[in-house]
Amino acid sequence: MFLSSLSHRQRTPEMMDAPSADAQALHQSLAFIRRINYFLGYTRATLKHLKTFSRRWKPGQQIRIVDLAPGSADIPMAILQWATTAGFDVRIVGVDRHPVTARYAAIGNVDPRLSIVQADVFDLPFEPASFDYATTAMFLHHLDDDQIVRVLQTMDRLATRGIIAADLLRRRRAYLWVKAFTLFSSPMVRHDAAASVAQALSDPEARDILRRSGLDYPAYHRHFGHRFVIAGEKSFA
Repeated sequence: MFLSSLSHRQRTPEMMDAPSADAQALHQSLAFIRRINYFLGYTRATLKHLKTFSRRWKPGQQIRIVDLAPGSADIPMAILQWATTAGFDVRIVGVDRHPVTARYAAIGNVDPRLSIVQADVFDLPFEPASFDYATTAMFLHHLDDDQIVRVLQTMDRLATRGIIAADLLRRRRAYLWVKAFTLFSSPMVRHDAAASVAQALSDPEARDILRRSGLDYPAYHRHFGHRFVIAGEKSFA
């Protein structure tokens, strides 16, 4: 469906984003994303940068993180598990617009250090500099280019210390990967996985988005599994 047109972003609505999305199918899709994040190292890609940042954290300091569009909150939970092992006091607020997804994340994770807020990323109930870090994963490809720029700028406003934004890269091999991984999955998973790659950023596009954001401290990183991460700390942190 999309393979012949991967030279440019093909904006395609994903079934899981629809307000009327079937709850059971949506849960299956979120479970699939959890597995992909874990087995392909996508969760570790985010953690890698946060661990680097943690070298500057002071003993006893509380670290506040806002995670935009956390899905089932598997990455925030992985961050908290690491923080427990490392002895850090980390608190995370996850923000998701979809009511079913937000409810699923809240019910499925009972750690008191994680709270879930249902809100639109473009109309957030937080003041600037409300958090130390802002993170997001597998969210940017759902947006158009101008919206991605706005999200990066929003993350910058919310965070006093730094940001981590991770997402897919649009590549033919990535498309073939997801077709193979989702061969026996539900219709929503099969459709959305292919659509995600088709509307993901290419390497040059992601670098250009970062340039357009005007942020001079995050760097662009490529990771295994057709993944990129825009991450960095502000110099005054």
